Amino acid sequence: MHIPPIERQTIVVTGATSGIGLATTRHLARLGAKLVLAARNEDALRQLCEELERAGTQATYVVADVGLEKDVEAIALSARRRFGGFDTWINNAGVAIYGRIDEVDTADMRRLFETNFWGSVYGSRAAIRHFKARGGGKLINIGSVLSDRAIPLQGIYSASKFAIKGFTEALRAEMDTEPFDISITLIKPAAINTPYKEHAKNYLDRAPQNPDPVYAPEAVAEAIAYACEHDIRDLVVGLGGKALVSMAALAPRTADRVMGYVMPWMQKSSKPAGPREDHALYRPGRDLSTRSHYPYTFERSLYTRARTNPGVTTAVALAAGAGLLALGRLTGAMGPGRDAAVRRRRSR
Repeated sequence: MHIPPIERQTIVVTGATSGIGLATTRHLARLGAKLVLAARNEDALRQLCEELERAGTQATYVVADVGLEKDVEAIALSARRRFGGFDTWINNAGVAIYGRIDEVDTADMRRLFETNFWGSVYGSRAAIRHFKARGGGKLINIGSVLSDRAIPLQGIYSASKFAIKGFTEALRAEMDTEPFDISITLIKPAAINTPYKEHAKNYLDRAPQNPDPVYAPEAVAEAIAYACEHDIRDLVVGLGGKALVSMAALAPRTADRVMGYVMPWMQKSSKPAGPREDHALYRPGRDLSTRSHYPYTFERSLYTRARTNPGVTTAVALAAGAGLLALGRLTGAMGPGRDAAVRRRRSR
């Protein structure tokens, strides 16, 4: 199918004022796209649009909670009124929760699904209706490597990303039977250095963190920009996440054991937990930041570069092999005998 270059596109971005959404918005603006931006934080949206317009980008914004279908419809309507429509729709908005499944309130679980899953459903339906009327278009849903392998303490978030993956696959299959050129891509980031953990509702006794390795949000923005111009089915950002998913597929029961003992420790920082009510689950968070604070961040994903540039495929294959070997050694160490670190943790 023919997909126009980004400089000739109007692109909708939800969750545009923070993290991956903000990095993507700025990257697409530099590439020349017209932008329709949506988020819950009106002040942040206004400041972002002013920033982009000063740099020469045509942009408009809509204050919207993607968990409300009427708000999502307002995004599509605004795009049609300002630019006559849109070429690409990016379902990026999302919220998170850290906590054990048996301890997280079910009302919070439902709220997370309203934003992450139903927000993607509403956005996808609005985009598909528009694309059918104009003969085609590009839909990008932001999933996660947790779409393929769930981890403890982010169980309900993982479940929402599994749901997005299933929904996206079914929608893609249905659109393949239609006489329209509709391209659908699922982006699956690994752990990314964004304000994700600051915006999440936290049930843990310590401040949360993402498990290493952590990648830059700009690496995801580059993958999304690539998908805006190419008919690619899915795209993982971060070799560490890909290696984890691959190892889990090879040895799922061992992976369960590793996840159960290692992941809770890796997701707890040394800092005390903040106030339980300090989160963005139900209201806008502190926006206009792309990053959080991590000791080390991989600025690029070599694995993703391989998917988008065949010239580096061999190098990535070697790196992937090394990553899987290292993870295999870890799973071996976490076998029936377990290791001293786990025994120490359980004795506390």
